[in-house]
Amino acid sequence: MSIAENIEKIQCGVMKAALKVGRDPETIKIIAVTKYTGVEQINEAIRAGVKEIAENRVQDALVKFPLLNGSVTKHLIGTLQTNKVKPAVREFDLIHSVDRMELVEALEKEASKRNCQVKCLIQLNISGETTKHGIGPEDLKTILDKINSYTNITPMGLMTIAPFTDDPEQVRPIFRCLKNLFSEFALTRDDNWRYLSMGMSHDYQVAVEEGANMVRIGTAIFKD
Repeated sequence: MSIAENIEKIQCGVMKAALKVGRDPETIKIIAVTKYTGVEQINEAIRAGVKEIAENRVQDALVKFPLLNGSVTKHLIGTLQTNKVKPAVREFDLIHSVDRMELVEALEKEASKRNCQVKCLIQLNISGETTKHGIGPEDLKTILDKINSYTNITPMGLMTIAPFTDDPEQVRPIFRCLKNLFSEFALTRDDNWRYLSMGMSHDYQVAVEEGANMVRIGTAIFKD
């Protein structure tokens, strides 16, 4: 299948999952993850209608982004090292992977220098896997309180990476937990608190059913 056909298939999957639970499919962003993808394929996806792309590594973005044809929203979904904060603030529209206080402080410092707002999501490790990045749910209030004391960081929601499994139903409780946390903290946030980033190629439909409005799709779009 072509990239355009793969995208159409994902769009249909999102629509089916959304309608199943009474949601508007138009409120759900499909983010094309380009981690293992060359510029030619990314541009093909953009021609096919992709409006949102995500990279895992800042250094890869610095190579690819200048060669893209068309306007897209750029997301960083991989772990961000503090020594890459400067280019990350410059290049990305939304950083999904804010996962520690040290990073919050570095982002605020750089954004203050540039007199700009850094839009970000807080990455939570719901499953508790040691191989996954992200803060524990018990630390969410602490990191949000810290961000509130700054002026150049705008938290816009939550992100998680669920364990990989052949049965997406096994990760439904993780997505549901993140959605519950998102809703709980929405009571104390402003209108910027709007994004729930969860679900990938193998489990995005379950994520949509549980409330995701950003799904991160790589393999299912760029596979042959």
